[in-house]
Amino acid sequence: MTRKLGFRIWLLIILVFLSLIAIFITPHFGKQGVLVGSVVDNSTAHDAGFRKGQVINSIEGQEVGSIEDYTNIVSNILPSEKNKKINFITSEGKEIIYYSNTTPEIVVDKVSKTNLKTGLDLAGGSRALIEAKNVSLNSKQTRELADVLSQRLNVYGLEDVDVSPVTDLQGNNRIKIEIAGANPENLKELISEQGKFEAKIRNQTVFTGGNQDISSVAKNPPNAVIESCSEQNQQHYCNFRFAVYLSQNAAEKHAEITEKIPVNASNPRYLEEPLDLYLDNKKVSSLMISKSLKGRVTTQISISGSETAGTRDEAYKATQEEMKKLQTVLITGSLPYKLEIVKLDTISPELGDEFVKSILLAGFVGLVAVSVFIFFRYKKPKTSISLMIISFSEVIIILGIAAMIEWNLDLPSIAGILVTIGTGLDDLVILMDESKDEGVKSLKQRLKRAFAIIMGAYFTAVVAMLPLMWAGAGLLKGFAITTIIGVSVGVLITRPAFSDLIKRFEK
Repeated sequence: MTRKLGFRIWLLIILVFLSLIAIFITPHFGKQGVLVGSVVDNSTAHDAGFRKGQVINSIEGQEVGSIEDYTNIVSNILPSEKNKKINFITSEGKEIIYYSNTTPEIVVDKVSKTNLKTGLDLAGGSRALIEAKNVSLNSKQTRELADVLSQRLNVYGLEDVDVSPVTDLQGNNRIKIEIAGANPENLKELISEQGKFEAKIRNQTVFTGGNQDISSVAKNPPNAVIESCSEQNQQHYCNFRFAVYLSQNAAEKHAEITEKIPVNASNPRYLEEPLDLYLDNKKVSSLMISKSLKGRVTTQISISGSETAGTRDEAYKATQEEMKKLQTVLITGSLPYKLEIVKLDTISPELGDEFVKSILLAGFVGLVAVSVFIFFRYKKPKTSISLMIISFSEVIIILGIAAMIEWNLDLPSIAGILVTIGTGLDDLVILMDESKDEGVKSLKQRLKRAFAIIMGAYFTAVVAMLPLMWAGAGLLKGFAITTIIGVSVGVLITRPAFSDLIKRFEK
């Protein structure tokens, strides 16, 4: 009997120890600075060597200890009228030489002290729940649409994005898009517009976006660049240009149409008709067609355009975004369905921090209050202290499992942990009450009867959680999974250990 008791308690201690290692031994353990959360693809920062997961220690010899330090140092240097050479040093000792007149296209975050991943509700960001407009999609169509949206958002440079098909209890198939740690202004625009791209000459479609007409799109210099920025009438404007490689069929169609277009009499370097670019049936640009392309089958053309803004930095960013938007719809093509946003949420990281503090404080106060109540009821300090230790151990093991499986903890998940604490305390009280029942002489039999009650409650809780996996289009999935993990840990690990402690105390 003694060995069995010892095994259960030691199993609990070992699991708590392993959970603490899983939570706190991070890849950035002991490192100071700011973490590079994401880097825009094909940006100046990406070309300079910035990568997701790096930790920036210093900028131009100035130590970076927080996000505020990073922001102050960079804002004192950039933006500027001329390109500047700036040295960034990472925690690995790597030197990144950034040469630009605008701030790096990266998102920085605090260096995490744990391996716990927080979801949208805690880290801040945007969440959209969308569906096809006036069309009922089946599961296969929803998955295909999610793949296209994921490709479009990733091409646009949004790295920390989760696109997943979800189904609610009514059987409606929808798509959930979450971008934690960021609030991109273009999220609503990207998912609410179909992105139908057409290039026309004389109102005849030459090619459309997607792999049927587009072989590839240049995204890196020298075939994709922002060529120049100028100021005119107190407005700044920048020009962009990138190469597009057409399929053979599209190139032949381009040659067939241009063959019939005469040369421009006033400007003989170009043809009389331009190449008009339409996005969602709205003309976004008109390009002059070189005389050398008249009737010629060529698979490479150049797309160009410009954007204006009040400052040079704003014009540069607007031009970069417009170029990236055109590149995206050219690569991915138009969405197969017109979409509408069912729900769009935006949460700031500060609000998420306040949620966590309030929830943790409420949980701690509740746990202490129950322990005090237990102490006055049973008049046994050891039992009250053991109850608190067991409850804390249960939470640590749940968090350890979340860290190991890289589960995103959101507000529903935190609520699931609180529910687990509540059901756990209830089960522990049942064990204590049953152990005091004088109607059954054997302590072993009393505890066995208590476990029969606990197991019944356990299976009821698990069955009750299963529908919540799909309720609210999957938004309560975190609550369901965390609760199932918590009550399973309690039934298999912490409750048996606490029953062994009761046996020891009774002896």
